[in-house]
Amino acid sequence: MSSTFSKIALFIDGPNLYATAKTIGFDIDYKHLLKEFQSRGALLRAFYYTAVIEDQEFSSIRPLIDWLDYNGYTVVTKATKEFIDASGRRKVKGNMDIELAVDAMDLAEHIDQMVLFSGDGDFRSLVEAVQRRGVRVTVISTVSSQPPMIADELRRQADVFIDLVELRSKVDRDSLERAAPARAASSRAAIPPARDHDGASGQ
Repeated sequence: MSSTFSKIALFIDGPNLYATAKTIGFDIDYKHLLKEFQSRGALLRAFYYTAVIEDQEFSSIRPLIDWLDYNGYTVVTKATKEFIDASGRRKVKGNMDIELAVDAMDLAEHIDQMVLFSGDGDFRSLVEAVQRRGVRVTVISTVSSQPPMIADELRRQADVFIDLVELRSKVDRDSLERAAPARAASSRAAIPPARDHDGASGQ
């Protein structure tokens, strides 16, 4: 099947992608992320999963969630709780694996490709189940960090593994901003100077 007509769905494990991007020094531009995968086929859905801490006046992730919600993403959130573990550290309990897995299984019969942004080995059995339904699965994470952010068993199960580093020029905000002036300069250079009626260059 031509990739142009391939029906694609993105499943983004928000906290996992954030941690992966931070490890390799990325600031993900979610607008360009969406454009990149819209260019690869018919993008049916782009899900973003994250837990939100209950009873918190302001969550640092709230502006991102709101922006995603208005700009083409289907945001799935779950209220979570903070707790103190045995060693006295603050922890957040909130796992979105089940929600992601249920949505992926529901959508499997309607898509040709599933793109999973996560390195979590717990998703290996989900990837296998989706593949049994004839869906090709691409997993995006990184092996460029020490240790790698992707579990070996998940990487082996995927049909395609893409290292997030390979997408730097397309989805990293800093790389895009550095490229923009260069693109503008090259487009100006491509425009011939204006000429007046006697053929001389205009002043």
